[in-house]
Amino acid sequence: MNRGEAIGLIEAIGLATAIEAADAAVKSANVRLIGYEACKGDGMSTIKVAGDIGAVKAAVDAATAACAKGRGVWATKVIARPSEGIEKLIYNSQTVGYTPPVEPEAEVVVEESKAEANEAVVAETTEEFTEEVTEEVTEEVTEEVTEEVTEEATEEATEE
Repeated sequence: MNRGEAIGLIEAIGLATAIEAADAAVKSANVRLIGYEACKGDGMSTIKVAGDIGAVKAAVDAATAACAKGRGVWATKVIARPSEGIEKLIYNSQTVGYTPPVEPEAEVVVEESKAEANEAVVAETTEEFTEEVTEEVTEEVTEEVTEEVTEEATEEATEE
């Protein structure tokens, strides 16, 4: 929500009347339809629009006039610059048509992917290092054992 943006609320009786009100509101003025929220009881729906204060007032007036054809409007309200505290009341998961912004989970996934890639590199490097060291140690041990066995065999042969 932009800080200078006004909010218009139209509480219509009946969903069909609410849809007609929303249509009239967005067609009559330069406002953005946030969505609608079904109220508990009496079949009421609250249409939520946002925009400049003048446009929101014009949209709410047009919606009220359009609702006169249907079951009518229970209440309307225009809030010039809503406080940040009520933002959660306007932009919520119960508002049909409103998609809450997605938290930046992708960064966490990227960090996890980097960690997995680093672990893979470390594992591969460790494996290569282990193979090299094993080969070197095996060669050294083989040479030492071969020398010892050869020396012992030579000593035994000379003693006999």
